[in-house]
Amino acid sequence: MHAHLEQITRRQLPSTALGAALIGSEEEELLLDVIRRKEPFRYYGTNLETPPPMAAKLEEELCAYLDARYALAVCNGTSALEVALGALGIGSGDEVILPVWSWDSCFTSIMRSGATPVLAEIDQTLCLDPAEIPRLCTPRTKAVMIVHYQGVAADMEAIMAESRKAGIKVLEDCAESPGVTHQGQRVGTIGDIGIFSFQYAKSMTCGEGGAVVTNDPVLYERSVRMHDLGKMRPYHEGKVAVSVNRFCGGQYRMTELQAAVALAQLRKLETLRERCRRTQAIIMQRIGHLKHLQFRSIPDPIGDSGFEIYFWLEAPEQVGPFIELLEKWGVATLKGSGTTCHYNLEYCQSQPTLASGSSPFDAQQSWPAPGYQKTDFPKTEQLIHRFIAVPLGVLFTDEDADYIGRVICGIHDTLLT
Repeated sequence: MHAHLEQITRRQLPSTALGAALIGSEEEELLLDVIRRKEPFRYYGTNLETPPPMAAKLEEELCAYLDARYALAVCNGTSALEVALGALGIGSGDEVILPVWSWDSCFTSIMRSGATPVLAEIDQTLCLDPAEIPRLCTPRTKAVMIVHYQGVAADMEAIMAESRKAGIKVLEDCAESPGVTHQGQRVGTIGDIGIFSFQYAKSMTCGEGGAVVTNDPVLYERSVRMHDLGKMRPYHEGKVAVSVNRFCGGQYRMTELQAAVALAQLRKLETLRERCRRTQAIIMQRIGHLKHLQFRSIPDPIGDSGFEIYFWLEAPEQVGPFIELLEKWGVATLKGSGTTCHYNLEYCQSQPTLASGSSPFDAQQSWPAPGYQKTDFPKTEQLIHRFIAVPLGVLFTDEDADYIGRVICGIHDTLLT
């Protein structure tokens, strides 16, 4: 029997913060090391012969953690996407498939590369539906961008099979899923190239920061050149046999100060994942059997990070009252990602670009064109208006988890039975 809501004593829950909640003496120690050496730039400092160590150490430990051959630290996750697209040679005339339900940067980074973003439906993983790849591929499709949404890997077995069949590259956006695995392999290393974000809300944070990872030496060299004005500095020349002519890259370098904090956070990532997974497991033991809740599909439950629980109600009109009661009992319901559907956002509706006439959609007679309208995505629309997100945090205790489970059970029995 579940406790009735009126029998539950309201509990003050901790913040849902992830990596930021663990910032402490380890970050302080590494930051102070950078400051005391007076070397905040990664490629040279007081000693011109020996580059400062933090960004290089972050890349080294990230490679070891992910089991990747190459990692490149950059200034944020959006820049990581732009670097990865540049590494893949994405440009004018190309098409890149991406999930319609994803963060702004996924769409805008493709636009800024000069390519055309092609929007795809999601499935109950809240990640890209693998069946969309053969449906949307054209002779101009060069890559698919996979977003491992909020700590859960997409169905990579099916996605890789469809992508290889289509002959296109796979870019994994792991901004919200560092450390997540799919069938024992860390996300970011399954496709051709992967990216991470270390923004404030992420599982590991340095405020702003990111990384590009790959097992391909040419993609690594192109990433390095893309992130540093086309240059290949001696440090990176020592990693690969140089084979790419210099081109006009951008400037997306990470500072030693960012790297110091990110390095300390990386060393805490598994602790964070274990704590969140434990909290999630306790809650799911209580609510997993509830008749009127349908839970997010997780292709590999062993590998997820457990910091956000998603469940669907049977009708959209049930969502508001359910959320109202959750918040009344102090359970957070604001999803930890600003993800939305691109067709709802102004940059998609109005085609704004940096310069007039530079949009890949200029040839369209009317806008929004087919493929960029709400009615083109019935599956996504059917999913996004019925779910509730329950974000968790690294500071949650077993007692907090049990409380959340009892509250959800009580609301379920009150409203849905």
